[in-house]
Amino acid sequence: MKVLEVDTPEALTLAIGPKTAMIYLFAGPRTDSGPMSTEAICAIAKQHGVPVMVDAAAEILTIPNVHLQRGATLVGYSGGKFIRGPQSAGMLLGRKDLVKAAWIHSAPHHGYSRAMKVGREEVIGMLVAVESWVKRDHQAEWAEWVARCDYIAERASKVAGISAQVQREPGASLSNRSPRVTLRWDSQQLGISGADVSDLLENGEPRIALGGGGGGGGGGRDLPGDSGISITSAMMQPGDEKVVAQRIVEVLSARHTLKPVEAPGTPASNLSGAWDVEIKYAASGTTHRFHLQQNGNRLDGIHQGNFLTRDVTGTISSDTVTLSSNVAERHGDSLNYRFRGKVSGDTLSGDLDLGEYRTATWTARRPRTTG
Repeated sequence: MKVLEVDTPEALTLAIGPKTAMIYLFAGPRTDSGPMSTEAICAIAKQHGVPVMVDAAAEILTIPNVHLQRGATLVGYSGGKFIRGPQSAGMLLGRKDLVKAAWIHSAPHHGYSRAMKVGREEVIGMLVAVESWVKRDHQAEWAEWVARCDYIAERASKVAGISAQVQREPGASLSNRSPRVTLRWDSQQLGISGADVSDLLENGEPRIALGGGGGGGGGGRDLPGDSGISITSAMMQPGDEKVVAQRIVEVLSARHTLKPVEAPGTPASNLSGAWDVEIKYAASGTTHRFHLQQNGNRLDGIHQGNFLTRDVTGTISSDTVTLSSNVAERHGDSLNYRFRGKVSGDTLSGDLDLGEYRTATWTARRPRTTG
């Protein structure tokens, strides 16, 4: 199988050939409207007889189904997200012959997906979750989620310097739909940033994970002096809001001191040029490449990965190097690379923070040249 990624209707038309098996879309704002909307893509696919599958894993379930109404052939949902079923289950809706083809490849048949089978317990759990989804009062449920946010906001705002705002309306997005409470403060006044609070919640007891994991995920932006975190309530169980509020108040009420920002030191080396970057993960490794341009203490350039190229920015202070790049993959993953290390001659080495994908080590060397 070969995957081709396209950005325009013209590129999509050119990419379709006699061996095209399927067009895959990740549901979201980019496919709700515009030249690459679901309707536009399905219209092109229909001319060539190619099925279209929409990945709506984190969306609420709409009946009648909005994606099938827009022309999609198939749509898939995660069982363990907003449908609140078993995490290992899911649901595939759409054209009967293709749904049946997927079923034939799964247990009890000896097809490709047998090793990834869903147990009978998950099947029944998924059925019960869908039946519950159809019957339950979604407005009352939303009101309960908002009440959890209100409780957290009310408790946290009693801490001096904390402001709280609750998002009460669901908005247009069908994905990850949840009320949200955003807490903001002056990091200079409280002595702690949103990223640091997120890390303390992530690594403390009880462990509280904000959106996107630790390291500032769910913390919104951290502007100079302006910090914050954001908490969603849809996945909480009754009473969780009390635990979350108490822990947040504990963290924000404690005495903190921001580390002073030191003036950057004279760079120990000029890092301009190409670098081959060996990355060692917990169970594998890979090689990326940097193309850097140094201007004083500032570093800019390109980070070439296994599949995509993204911008990279960073600094060098004396022999300490920091570099960061991120990319929102088309299939939905947001990958963040935060390199930190030391320079020694023509070698850079240190630790790599991958956010929710944990950590790795890295070593960069200038490419060998042949005479």
